[in-house]
Amino acid sequence: MIASKHASIFWIEFADQWDVKSPWHDKRLRLAVNLALDRTRINEAACLGFCPPAGVIVPRVMDFALQVEPPPYDPHKAKQLVAEAGYPRGIDAGEFAAIPGFPTVAEAVVNDLNAVGIRVRLRPMERAAFYAAWQEKKLRGLFMTGVGNSGNAASRVESFIHSKGAYAYGGYPDIDALFQQQVLERDLKKREAMLFKIQELTIERAMFAPVMDLRVLMGVGPRIAKHTITDIWMSPFPSYEDVELKD
Repeated sequence: MIASKHASIFWIEFADQWDVKSPWHDKRLRLAVNLALDRTRINEAACLGFCPPAGVIVPRVMDFALQVEPPPYDPHKAKQLVAEAGYPRGIDAGEFAAIPGFPTVAEAVVNDLNAVGIRVRLRPMERAAFYAAWQEKKLRGLFMTGVGNSGNAASRVESFIHSKGAYAYGGYPDIDALFQQQVLERDLKKREAMLFKIQELTIERAMFAPVMDLRVLMGVGPRIAKHTITDIWMSPFPSYEDVELKD
């Protein structure tokens, strides 16, 4: 079994974190979601252990991706944070939309959230409808998405973290300022530092709950001399023309 190395990743969005009237405005609840996820178990169930648990929403194979450990799995602390946020008996978080096509991941996440008192109900959606609703800001509360477009950390920040991003529900002025600075920065190390800082701020503020990088799993038979699965960087597909068979 060989795993791809393409730039695909799952994470949970907190769509209403900028609404002061929403429970998700409270960072403690967002931290609780992060601590509730048993990312190692989700990885093993969905990917046979090949999908690395994630600490940020920028895939680790991308340039300028911050290489960090995922949040620890701590359901006891998650329950404590839910109670401290004003929900000693748990919170009814409503429907939980999840990107279609990955039911094992979605169901595992739902089970982990329910186990710590963050009660959600899985909402089935068709893939095109899911992405349209996301871009049109019609998905509320919690939802899980997955993205596999190429680029680097800056392109992910532009679309999903910057306040004016096509899929962003909100943002922060200091992150927006850092993004604009790195656009104009020609010094590679300085630009990298700015993009690292942006990703660090998303962690500090619990803007998202990263789940795991996705790896496409492909079997390699005994007749294959060269599989080419990881030859095209950030692509989930092998270079079929260059596959070599044994004599």
